[in-house]
This record gives sequence, C-alpha cells and structure tokens, in this order.
Amino acid sequence: MEGSVTILGVPFSKLTLHETTQQLTEHIQQESSKLFHLITVNPEITITYQTDQLLQTIVKEADLITPDGIGIVMASRRKGEPITERVTGYDLLLRLLEEGNERGWSFFFLGTDEDTNQKAAEEVSKQYPNVVIAGRHNGFFNEKEESNLLQTIQETKPDVLIVAMGAPYSDKWIYKHKHLLNGVKVVFGVGGSLDVLAGKVKATPEMWKKLNLEWLHRLITVPVAKGQKSRWRRQTAIPKFVYRAIIKNESL
Repeated sequence: MEGSVTILGVPFSKLTLHETTQQLTEHIQQESSKLFHLITVNPEITITYQTDQLLQTIVKEADLITPDGIGIVMASRRKGEPITERVTGYDLLLRLLEEGNERGWSFFFLGTDEDTNQKAAEEVSKQYPNVVIAGRHNGFFNEKEESNLLQTIQETKPDVLIVAMGAPYSDKWIYKHKHLLNGVKVVFGVGGSLDVLAGKVKATPEMWKKLNLEWLHRLITVPVAKGQKSRWRRQTAIPKFVYRAIIKNESL
C-alpha cells in the first residue's frame, strides 16, 4: 500500500487525520464512487491479525488502514518510517460528521444496542443538523432481519455506513457483505464510538489524549466492551505487541 509502513504484516497509512479526512471527502464527493472500506487497527487487533487468516485477507483487500493507537506510532518510529499521529475511528467519525454537515452527506448507523443506537442518531441530528440520517439499526439481528437490513442499506444508499459491533467483528461483517453494500461510498468500524455519541460513555479528556493514555482511560472507565472479553484480558495483547513490534522490531 503506497504511503504506508508495514508493522507485523499490517500496512498502516502514514496519512494524518486531516489528510485521511480529505481523501475520504474527495471519494464521497465523486458521484460514481465504489465502496471504500477503511479499517482502524490498534495493537490488540495487530496481534489478533497474526493468527486470524480471515482478518489477514480483509486487511489485504482493505482500501486504507489507519493507526489506532500510540503503540503503532511508536513502532513506526522504531522502524525509521514514522507515522505522524494516530487516526482513531472516533476522531475520524467526528471529522466526517463535520464535513457531512457542511455538504449534506447521509449516514447509516449500525451496531450497539437499540437504546444507544437511537440516542446516538438523535445526538447526531442535534449536533449536525444538515447530516441526513439515512437509517439506523442495532447490532442484534437474526438472518431474516439481517436480509431486511441489507435491503434497507441498498435502498437508502448512505454516503457513509458506520458499523459499531466490536473489532474485528465489524470488519468481518463488512467484508462478508461488501458485495451487497451497493451505493455506500465509505464504510468503517468505530468500536464504542456510538456509546460516546449517545452520552453513555464519556469521551477521553484531552489531557489523557495528549499524554497518549487514551487506552488507559478506556481501561479504567470501560472495563468491559459489549459482547467482548474484559478489556483487562484484551490488554494482554499490548505487551506482546510491544515486545514484537518495538523491542524486537520484527519485520513481517
């Protein structure tokens, strides 16, 4: 992938948040744009990638992979190919909502529980009144409901499809149904971002972000992610990442 640095096999984009937003904006503004699948990858997912063959295929076929974690940035510096900054799903979502508010883009919100999903959509409407809510659906559905959901997405053709069903499940769901996401221009997973938009989880304070301790703030304030392992258990992947990507500086 051009303009990227490969860390433990994952080709991370070196674009800044602003540059990434610009690239997506240009893509969305094109009338005949094909689906653009962006993935935000943190150290935990990078370690999962090592043994998950499906995830390896998804990453290989993705259009852009952004560095969602200070560990990725540190590893890039260790390799002598520095990434300027993290590009998280939450920050990118906010930037796209700002752009969408100026340009009248449509968004579809998929994931988390019904109450959170609804409140997140309501907050988006309040804060970004010119954004069109093409549709929304919680992250729980059976086969028939999923079929109806996909049909709704095809009919509404949102500019941006946001999927909040946990990583890496969100990207596996996207990959499985890419051929059915006709009319969607950009799709990416956002982890727990809808919980923050809905006001159920507080956004990480700027001080924590400046100290690159956003991961610790999440660990303390949100110990268990819905439908996932305890964050304390998931954080065991971080020492593995530090050892392999930063200390040993492995090249895969």
